[in-house]
Amino acid sequence: MYLRTYDFPFAKFSGKDVERLINKEQAPVAAVVIMACNRADYLERTIKSILKYQSSVATKFPLFVSQDGSHPGVKDKALSYDQLTYMQHLDYKPVQTERPGELIAYYKIARHYKWALDRLFYKHKFNRVIILEDDMEIAPDFFDYFEAAADLLDKDKSIMAVSSWNDNGQKQFVYDPEVLYRSDFFPGLGWMLSRSTWDELSPKWPKAYWDDWLRLQENHKGRQFVRPEVCRTYNFGEHGSSLGQFYKQFLEPIKLNDIPVDWKSMDLSYLMEDKYIKHFAEIVKKAKPIHGADLTLSALQMNLEFLKSGRMVYQGQPIKELLFSDTKTDSVYSLLVQVLSSSLELMILDAKIS
Repeated sequence: MYLRTYDFPFAKFSGKDVERLINKEQAPVAAVVIMACNRADYLERTIKSILKYQSSVATKFPLFVSQDGSHPGVKDKALSYDQLTYMQHLDYKPVQTERPGELIAYYKIARHYKWALDRLFYKHKFNRVIILEDDMEIAPDFFDYFEAAADLLDKDKSIMAVSSWNDNGQKQFVYDPEVLYRSDFFPGLGWMLSRSTWDELSPKWPKAYWDDWLRLQENHKGRQFVRPEVCRTYNFGEHGSSLGQFYKQFLEPIKLNDIPVDWKSMDLSYLMEDKYIKHFAEIVKKAKPIHGADLTLSALQMNLEFLKSGRMVYQGQPIKELLFSDTKTDSVYSLLVQVLSSSLELMILDAKIS
């Protein structure tokens, strides 16, 4: 036997109590699991951030820590909180990477995710699970956001998951905490999926790089992901499996929402598949046309008021050539690519669409 697993339920959310919770007339909205390994200091910061807002909704969002491995500091830290359930995944099976030089950590992470999600969906029988990592802080409206989005996830099967993250959510690119989008790209970093989706994914879960795998057409099958303009999670993990790649440039400047949003009163039906195309088209219709030269100048001047609700019309010419037929400044180009792909309402369209 290579694989041993342990579940250490205790105190308020013991294994028995979890089963009792989900058998009530009103089931929990979602289990919340923190995926951890060997960073006790990071885990403590994450738990404290979550408990700050979870305590008042604990029956709706029971909290778990799932540890991969046996780092004693992580285990002791998790067991020191009586507001959560601790799970431990011990996997001694040797890792065989598919390509030379690959980090085995990505293989171990994929195994851990499958084990933890199988356990939460099939042992504890939750209908939905929110996955966090041990280097995240959450926004004050994190739980209200996911409770509101859970209804969307249930009703619209063209939505594969709901995320709290925007990859382009840097402070200079976001401004409206109430705006949500449908995206073809899986954002990850604080996301919720349903048991029916896991039923589909679990049997074919990959050996490694699970997040890139989810972004493949053969796995998402054209389904989309809901994500906010302003992030509801903040990733502070400069040190980890990815070795801090691009942390300073892309992760550290992320804006964590700090403006209260009353999600209970928000009508999110515009995100349903049949309505979103019309909703999105209306945004584009109202947007101010921007020409290449204006866009270049605005980017240089960081004129976000000009950029944040514009649309650029072009006729098949590559964007880099269109914008920089005279000016080939790579630094400006890089900035524009970031702006164009951000959550700002800047649409790049073929002329015939407009």
